[in-house]
Amino acid sequence: MYKQEEIKPYSENEGKGKQVELMFDQIAHSYDKLNHRLSWNIDKGWRRKAIKMLEPYHPSTILDIATGTGDFAILAAQMLKPSQLIGTDISEGMMNIGREKVKNFKLDSIISFAKEDCMKLSFDDNSFDAVTAAFGIRNFEKLDQGLSEMCRVLKKGGHLSIVELTTPVSFPMKQLFKIYSHTFLPIYGRLISKDNSAYSYLTASIEAFPQGERMMEILKKAGFSETSFKRLTFGICTMYFATK
Repeated sequence: MYKQEEIKPYSENEGKGKQVELMFDQIAHSYDKLNHRLSWNIDKGWRRKAIKMLEPYHPSTILDIATGTGDFAILAAQMLKPSQLIGTDISEGMMNIGREKVKNFKLDSIISFAKEDCMKLSFDDNSFDAVTAAFGIRNFEKLDQGLSEMCRVLKKGGHLSIVELTTPVSFPMKQLFKIYSHTFLPIYGRLISKDNSAYSYLTASIEAFPQGERMMEILKKAGFSETSFKRLTFGICTMYFATK
């Protein structure tokens, strides 16, 4: 079993899942603005690359884990044209914004939202052709358990596509990213979101999260095969792809 470093947004005395739910409920109003600005809108391209990995397989049913305000789900519905896409999250505040966006895009006949704990999903085994997650799995209370659940609900031969923030490994981006993530990012995040801890937690959670080859090992232990990864934008983001 993978032993992860416990990084929490607030108190050490409460479970990570509850704290992450509270944090995202509190910053939901500013999340989209901050997400795009702090990544210079590059995050939109990262999502697109992850979805394009699924295009050859034409998934009809998709589960989007940690869907947040639904950006990945909306783009996946537009690009992949599935018959059904379910976005799940523990934060109703984030999903409420997503529901409004889905209505505006007239995709509510395809995309639905459900509050789910990714540690114990309510869906049956072998339910989805594809499972996706964008910038959310580092918030799992138990990474190996969450990935095992994603594998369980995926059909045999189905595909997993993930994009996650990571720390660059090469000079000079490694040093530049450290300066940016420890100074500008938490200060600007606090000013816009009015949450004193959320964007400091963001930096700490990225640095503590396993990446690259280590993540490949964890995916295989969770039940996936044919795992691969690709670093994007000098390693600020990493894309993972796996088959059940």
